[in-house]
Amino acid sequence: MQRILWVFALVVLAFGAPFAAADELRALSRLDMARSSVVEAADGKVNLTLGLSQPIPYRAYLLDAPPRLVMEFSELDFAGRDPGLLGHAGPITALSWGAGEPGWTRLVAELAGPMAIETTGESTGAEPAITLSLVPVTIADFAARVASAPINARAGLPDAAIVAAPRRRQTGDTPLVVVLDPGHGGVDPGAEAEGLTEAQLMLGFARELKEVLVRAGMRAVLTREEDVFVPLEARMSAARAAGADVLLSLHADALAEGEAVGATIYLLATEASDAASARLAERHDRADLLAGVDLAGHDDVVAEVLMDLARAETQPRADGLAVALQAAILGAGLKMHKKPVQAAAFSVLKSPDIPSLLLELGFMSSAADRARLTDPAWRATMAAAIAAALQAWAVVDAAEVRYLRQ
Repeated sequence: MQRILWVFALVVLAFGAPFAAADELRALSRLDMARSSVVEAADGKVNLTLGLSQPIPYRAYLLDAPPRLVMEFSELDFAGRDPGLLGHAGPITALSWGAGEPGWTRLVAELAGPMAIETTGESTGAEPAITLSLVPVTIADFAARVASAPINARAGLPDAAIVAAPRRRQTGDTPLVVVLDPGHGGVDPGAEAEGLTEAQLMLGFARELKEVLVRAGMRAVLTREEDVFVPLEARMSAARAAGADVLLSLHADALAEGEAVGATIYLLATEASDAASARLAERHDRADLLAGVDLAGHDDVVAEVLMDLARAETQPRADGLAVALQAAILGAGLKMHKKPVQAAAFSVLKSPDIPSLLLELGFMSSAADRARLTDPAWRATMAAAIAAALQAWAVVDAAEVRYLRQ
């Protein structure tokens, strides 16, 4: 009940920005004012930088009457930040931000005259940021650019997602990129027991695992670096933005329906391997629904067919990783579920071109598992086992690519 009340409070709060009242933000990323600025160059160009706590999808376009730049994010939290502190640029006469359509936030820069977006980009490294530059143009050029703005965007509605081409498989020539996804966070604490929350435990373990992977020569990226809510779809977007070779979602759920003890590896499947797996998958998607992200109709028919074709190659790779992970965990003498590898329709595993697994490190409903999850020595052993599994899998996976190319 307490969790539902928190979600209800989140929904009814107003944002307090110069836009119409809207639902409070369920932010994926927060604006870092110390790394954000608006700077005017000598040639009249304006450079806009927005420092982020983590990468997010965004779009930018121009509108007229009056001339203005619109940037929309899915989603960026501006709460408590004064747009005037970004700096001053003559071509930008006013700057405001706030909530847009559900799931989107918006920045609006009113322009003194016609300008065009010259460059825009997003860095996804240690200090993620969105950069955009504006240059003066003629009235005719500006009108043409306004006319080309997306119809849905001009109406204030989200555009259809642009799906990037599948990235090339890892070949072992560069460090393996592993995206770690600590489950839940923010308004969704996940499973809870004896003052512990799944969200906190998984974030702590993900940070420890990241250090182990980096020391082993891999590159590790977290979908969230702190206790914030990240929608399931955005976790997949973050993995793609990071150029992930592997996505590993970390959880420690609770199953009151029966005894569940030990680490469990989950693969993607349209039908769950058992009723408990089905309930877990439903609970994960339910968390997004409670937070205002509707997962219904996530894939249209054509997109689903295309993604199934991509998964025809990706899923066997995920199967191989599950085998390697099971062997490494058991080889380290760690407790696993009586059915160590299972399957269910977890939305976070649906990336068509990134091998993805969900690892239940244990179950919060088990006192023995809770003791293991809070034991630094156990966590260190588990992190080492995961790193060993990823290294072993990467060698075999890269060898398979070389064989296929012959």
